[in-house]
Amino acid sequence: MRYRLEQIKLNPQEIVSGPAGMKPLETAVDRELGRALARKGIHGDYHAEDIRIIKESVDARKKPDVKVVYTVEFACRGKNSDADRLPLPEASVRKYRPVESLKGKKGGRPVIAGFGPCGMFAALILAEAGLRPIVLERGKAVDERVEDVRSFWQGGRLNPESNVQFGEGGAGTFSDGKLTTGTRDIRKLKVTEELIRAGADEKIAYKNKPHVGTDRLREIVKNIRMRVEELGGEILFSRRLDDLFISEGRLTGILVRDNLTGCSERMETEELILAVGHSARDTFHMLKDKGIEMEQKPFSIGVRITHSQDMINRAQYGDAELAKYLGAADYKLNHRCENGRGVYTFCMCPGGEVIDASTEPGGRVTNGMSNSRRDSGYANSGLLVDVRCEDFGSDDPLAGIEFQRKYEALAFATGGESTYGEFRDDTDDNPVRMSLPGFATEAILEAMPHLGRKLEGFDRDDSLLQAVESRSSSPVRICRNENMEASVSGIYPAGEGPGYAGGIMSAAVDGIRVAERIIDKYNEQQ
Repeated sequence: MRYRLEQIKLNPQEIVSGPAGMKPLETAVDRELGRALARKGIHGDYHAEDIRIIKESVDARKKPDVKVVYTVEFACRGKNSDADRLPLPEASVRKYRPVESLKGKKGGRPVIAGFGPCGMFAALILAEAGLRPIVLERGKAVDERVEDVRSFWQGGRLNPESNVQFGEGGAGTFSDGKLTTGTRDIRKLKVTEELIRAGADEKIAYKNKPHVGTDRLREIVKNIRMRVEELGGEILFSRRLDDLFISEGRLTGILVRDNLTGCSERMETEELILAVGHSARDTFHMLKDKGIEMEQKPFSIGVRITHSQDMINRAQYGDAELAKYLGAADYKLNHRCENGRGVYTFCMCPGGEVIDASTEPGGRVTNGMSNSRRDSGYANSGLLVDVRCEDFGSDDPLAGIEFQRKYEALAFATGGESTYGEFRDDTDDNPVRMSLPGFATEAILEAMPHLGRKLEGFDRDDSLLQAVESRSSSPVRICRNENMEASVSGIYPAGEGPGYAGGIMSAAVDGIRVAERIIDKYNEQQ
């Protein structure tokens, strides 16, 4: 029998003695075990063993008396023979159970457009079921992609097909690798399991705010790719989905362009998972031209704001020195403006850096990323404002894309960078103001003093603002029915680009769901 205990608290200094502070943790668990049993009138020499950490979080409400808080599961040994029948909460057992694998091999091979988190996990699930998927990734394999991005950041030419948004691993490959999600879907356990299997730190299984780090993600995505290939899947890089062949409302094939040779060829398939990212604008236009039903979707626009990481550590922990034990501090802030606009921080990168995430010449897009050690000395996050569909100025389902382009072009033309003090005081020709719609500027100006009261120093005059962050989510949703199919049968919109996810974990989970639906359909046909 295994049991669960919550609210096991350690001082930050105690957690450095070993993996997750296991020595002090064992002592703390035994102490809390004794107290829990004593409250039930049970006394004796009981000890916890085989301790497994289920959750780790930080309680910083009483700064600087910060605590690391654990939930653990364990076995129990004691002098009495009934040690396995103690009146304690029993450990819960939650495990992802895959859908039934194929009963036979009927039909063709499913095709997946995109090898970001959604496409990657869809491919893995299909491959594990024996369906041997074919993946089309318009960008390059991760090692080549990293070189293209590095060259661009050093002043070289932007490669529209191999950049921060396009290539193996998707946009998440150049990020903090956050796995934080609001979903309770059991499939997230599968995602975590496979990431650890591919090389992620085992702590992502229990950290309250888990992250992988862009440096480690680059190896992890390669390892997952090799696993898909070992199971019979095929990943084709520098291949772009350019057209659909449809007959009587059903997909019959696709046109695939080789970005290296410029040649195109027809590929026969009756199942296509659209796992394209939120920046696949040409794909969205092609889908619209083919009559695929889609609709406008609200998103957000704003800037990246950068501070000293020491300042954030001091504000969050009460003592910047605690970061030696707890790691670089993060934050999550929001404010509701008087006119109803929401202002919030997004994708906060402790110990990270701001990067150029552009995909089109003449446009400037900012984002943030962190390595696994989060040791750059600077903290940044998106500072974003709600964009409503009525702000687009058009009923066209792709009007949000043109809205993004407008402000990305302005940020490119102006440089899109200033301090917060300059942004606040320079009303005429401030490059950040010129890179944002007026409602976003007004919302940020209203919100900043409030955010500064929530996090000391956030509204410092020397805080650096860099515009424009416009790709936090997709501005379009491709409609899908209860079978997860688009208005054309056989097409499965999935993940962040088609509007069904917001981050690595939720995109991967949606990819698994769509893959399961295709497996079920094949089994129904047997």
